[in-house]
Amino acid sequence: MSARILVVDDIEANVRLLEAKLSAEYYEVLTASDGPTALAMAAAEKPDIVLLDVMMPGMDGFAVCRRLKDDPETRHMPVVLLTALDGRSDRVTGLEAGADDFLTKPIDDVMLFARVRSLTRLKSVIDELREREASGRRMGVIAGAAAARLGGTGGRILIVDDNERQAQRVCSELAIEHRPIVETDPTNALIAAHGPVDLIIVNAAAKGFDGLRFAAQIRSDETTRGLPILAIVDDDERQRLVKALEIGVNDILPRPIDPQELSARVRTQIRRKRYADYLRDNLDQSLELAVTDQLTGLHNRRYMESQLDALVRRAVVGGGDPVALLVIDIDHFKKVNDGFGHAVGDEVLREFAVRLASNVRAIDLPVRFGGEEFVVVMPDTELEHAHRIAERIRLHVAGSPFRVLGGEELLTVTISIGVAASLGEGDDQIKLVRRADEAMYEAKVGGRNRVIAKAA
Repeated sequence: MSARILVVDDIEANVRLLEAKLSAEYYEVLTASDGPTALAMAAAEKPDIVLLDVMMPGMDGFAVCRRLKDDPETRHMPVVLLTALDGRSDRVTGLEAGADDFLTKPIDDVMLFARVRSLTRLKSVIDELREREASGRRMGVIAGAAAARLGGTGGRILIVDDNERQAQRVCSELAIEHRPIVETDPTNALIAAHGPVDLIIVNAAAKGFDGLRFAAQIRSDETTRGLPILAIVDDDERQRLVKALEIGVNDILPRPIDPQELSARVRTQIRRKRYADYLRDNLDQSLELAVTDQLTGLHNRRYMESQLDALVRRAVVGGGDPVALLVIDIDHFKKVNDGFGHAVGDEVLREFAVRLASNVRAIDLPVRFGGEEFVVVMPDTELEHAHRIAERIRLHVAGSPFRVLGGEELLTVTISIGVAASLGEGDDQIKLVRRADEAMYEAKVGGRNRVIAKAA
C-alpha cells in the first residue's frame, strides 16, 4: 500500500536520504525544512504520514506535533518523531504531544518501513470513515460534533499476559486513570475481547502462549478487528517487533516498561479508538437518517422505493408471491394546519404514524411518502388480504379521536386508502404505485374515510 509521506528535517542531507529510501519503495515524498513550512504543507497537501525531526531550530518537532494534533484538519495524521535522542523523557514528551511513535537515528530501514506500512493501514481506515462522515454532513444528516473533546482516560483495558508480576504492575499503573482487567489465559481473553473493551495490551513474549498469534486472532475476528492492540516487546527483539506491526498491532511498548510511557501510549490508543468510534457512530447515524423520516420515525420515500423495486422484481420475474401496496392520505389535513397550526399538524402526523405502525405486520414496511401521504409496502400479500388490513387501519384511526395540545383538544381524523397488488409479468413498481394512488383518489372522490382496492 503506497502513501504520501511528509519528511521534515532542517538538515538537507537527512531529508535527501529519507526521500531516496522512501521513493525506492514507491512512496510519494514531500519535504519541509522547518516547522511552519511543515504545518502549512500538512494542511494543504494532506499527507498520510509525517516523519518529523525533533531537533530543529525555532519550532522543534514537539511543538510541530502539538500543533498538528490540535488542528481538526490534521489531527488524524500519524506522526513519527525522528530523533538522535533515545532518552525516556524525550519519548514521553513526544507521546504526550500526540506522536504515534519514535524512530531513533540512524534509522533502521526495516523498522522504518514496518512502521510506515502499519500507520498507512491505520490512516486508510480513518480516511474512509472521515470521507463517509463528510458525505453525511454535506447531505445535512450529520450535525457537527466536538471530536476534539474525546479524551484518552477512563478506558476499559484488557491485559493479556501470563507473567503475573508484570501484568499486575501494568494493571496497577493503569488503574489510576482506567479500568484494567488481567487475563492470563488466551482463550478466556478472546472471550473477554468481545465485551466492552477499548484497548488490548498483550505480552508478545508470553511463555504459556503465543502473544502474536493471539493478536492475529483478534485481527481475524470481525467483531474484534477494530480493537487497538498494544504489544509489549523487548527492545532488542527486532524480528518479533516487526512481525507484530505486520500482523496489525497498533503500537509497541518496549520492555523494560516505563510507567509514564505506558500511560502516554495507552491514552493515545484510546483517544484514537474513540475518534474512530465517533466517526463510525456518525456514519451509522447518517445512514439511519438518510432513510428515515425525522418527524414520524417511519422510513422515507427513498428507502421505500429501493425496497419496493426489489420486491416487485422478485414477484414478477422470480414468480414469487405478489406484493401489495397501500397508499394512505389523511382527509382534510389542510384544515388541521389552518385551524390549529402546523405544530398540531405535526402532532397528528406523529400519532397517525404510531397507529399505522401498530396495525401492520412485522414484515410490512410503513412509510411516510410525503406531507400527509403514507404508504405501506406488504410483501407476499394478496390484494384481498391487503384490503382487510387497510380496513382495519381505517377503523382504528376513525374510531378514536386524536388528543392534541397536551390532551386539551380532541380531533376526529379519517383517512382514505388505495390498495393495489402486483399483477405478474409486465408489471413494475411505477405501475403498482400508480394503481394504488388512483384507488386512493377514488376513495377521496367517493366521500373519503373509505378503502378502495384496484385490481387492474
